[in-house]
Amino acid sequence: MPQAISRPRARINNFVARFANVNGTGSASANFLFAKAIFRMGIPVTPKNIFPSNIQGLPTWYEVRVSEKGYLGRREGIDLLVAVNAQSMKQDIESVRKGGYLVYDSTKKLSPDLIREDIHYLGIPMMELANENFSNPRQRQLFKNIIYVGALSVLLQIEFEVLENLLKEQFAGKEKLIAPNITAIKLGMDYVREHFDYPLDFYLERRDLVRDKIMVDGNTACGLGAVYGGATVMAWYPITPSTSVAEAYEKFASQYRLDHQTGKHHYAVVQAEDELAAMGMVIGANWNGARALTATSGPGVSLMNEFIGLAYFAEVPAVLIDVQRAGPSTGMPTRTQQSDITLAAYASHGDTKHPLVFPASPEECFRMTADCFDLADRLQTPVILMTDLDLGMNDHMSEPFQWDENRKYDRGKVLNKEELEDMGRYGRYLDTEGDGIPYRTYPGTHPSKGAFTTRGTSRDEYAVYTEDSAAYKRNMERLQTKWETAKKIVPAPSLYQESNQSEIGMLFFGTSTYSSEEAKDILEEKEIQLDAIRIKAFPFGTETEAFIRSHKLVFIIEQNRDGQLRSLIINEMQMNPKKLVSVLNYDGMPITADNIALQISDYLKQKNAVPHDLSETLI
Repeated sequence: MPQAISRPRARINNFVARFANVNGTGSASANFLFAKAIFRMGIPVTPKNIFPSNIQGLPTWYEVRVSEKGYLGRREGIDLLVAVNAQSMKQDIESVRKGGYLVYDSTKKLSPDLIREDIHYLGIPMMELANENFSNPRQRQLFKNIIYVGALSVLLQIEFEVLENLLKEQFAGKEKLIAPNITAIKLGMDYVREHFDYPLDFYLERRDLVRDKIMVDGNTACGLGAVYGGATVMAWYPITPSTSVAEAYEKFASQYRLDHQTGKHHYAVVQAEDELAAMGMVIGANWNGARALTATSGPGVSLMNEFIGLAYFAEVPAVLIDVQRAGPSTGMPTRTQQSDITLAAYASHGDTKHPLVFPASPEECFRMTADCFDLADRLQTPVILMTDLDLGMNDHMSEPFQWDENRKYDRGKVLNKEELEDMGRYGRYLDTEGDGIPYRTYPGTHPSKGAFTTRGTSRDEYAVYTEDSAAYKRNMERLQTKWETAKKIVPAPSLYQESNQSEIGMLFFGTSTYSSEEAKDILEEKEIQLDAIRIKAFPFGTETEAFIRSHKLVFIIEQNRDGQLRSLIINEMQMNPKKLVSVLNYDGMPITADNIALQISDYLKQKNAVPHDLSETLI
């Protein structure tokens, strides 16, 4: 194997490793062990699980970004590839950076057409070692994965004690499994020590950069946030990648909404016959005074459109978590995108608009999910939390979750029995305060007052059916007034500067955030200064409008083909399309900082706004 490659200057805590496995072979736990060990050494790390939509047999990848500077987005190029899948071996080897490393199972000899002269090959007989030391066929396959983790621990200087402690935690209560796993770790370690120079020219050193941060996925955070937000009803239909939101909600509700004295469950989880039925159940529960939610992905939102429109027009609160995936139609169920923006914002026929909330981290998934229930109650309308597969199903380094025990739920304008007793005729759709939000009642609040008919047809201010044009128009205009009110109470954007430093801006949201922040730094190193804003909700408030209007050019970064957020901004704020430039990614993989920086620099070069071609130095 070719080995005479010059070694670059050592890089500490700064590389990308990728594991190329076969789905269903037990590699996921081994790969996560690798990522978590780095995290336990106090080093910022971001893992991405890239898997097929079938159950087993197809290629799967696990990508780990290690960043001393704390960059949490994806980066172009693979420094270290562990390739144990013959199906994808050729394309996997092509993905390795020049001068990078390939770790492979040398039990069988590599084909000559898989040899590159510009990378290092580290052959480890993983299957042979597993066969020699373990008798159970299933264990042999599983421990083959642990063997390469052991090998990497020496090559990259992962502390053995960290791996040992993680295995003890993982198999607490199953102590018989600890010893063979440690044996497999040591098999890989010993082989590297006997056959290779180590560590590699990039490696790990313990740091204290993680502090009190946690590793958790966004779907789990959403499920917990729903419990803390007061949700007592979850209606759903299984769909990738949102199913684990419902599973997390049920898990946490069974802990925190259980009367331990009586054994009574103070929550309900219903798996409906389809997504439309699930949304109907959520509307019914909210109408009756409960806080209810559903979780789905793009195809489910499409099916829910009719009921979403009903909740908008009848003004019934509801919370929907949309874990976006690559569409259209079935699309790529296990790939990520931000491609439901238009669908969610204007879901249903007729003039409808729905508040959207854009979290960027598991901590925000937790906090914003809880906040969505207050927002939905205050506005009496569906609120949609827009996450995606990358945030929902991947583990992320996150701030710990915080909750104010003195927090009171904001149920909005709800009349109680005494208030109904003291008033004259109750009008369900009367706007008495000029904010477009009427007062509502819960069923059974008063024996004779406060009742009304909830309908999806046109009605007057007293919920009485009418097709009078003037009454319909008044109602639609009041709903628009409520939309203006929503602009003031949805989460405000984050600005990255106190005052403008440039005539050029960049705007991003959700899981594009971390790569966008890194791209901003990359461009600044190349003397391209950009102001930045991260939006956290739709409708857009005055801060977003002011940012765009105060810059000559604004790059809008999003992960879809059609620039959906850009279209929303043009439509809602009547912005000049010429000043809004899309920076897009829609291949199903999370957008990278390199990609963003290159697209921006190329555009500016074409406009003669940068002094030289940066394409060679950006990636």
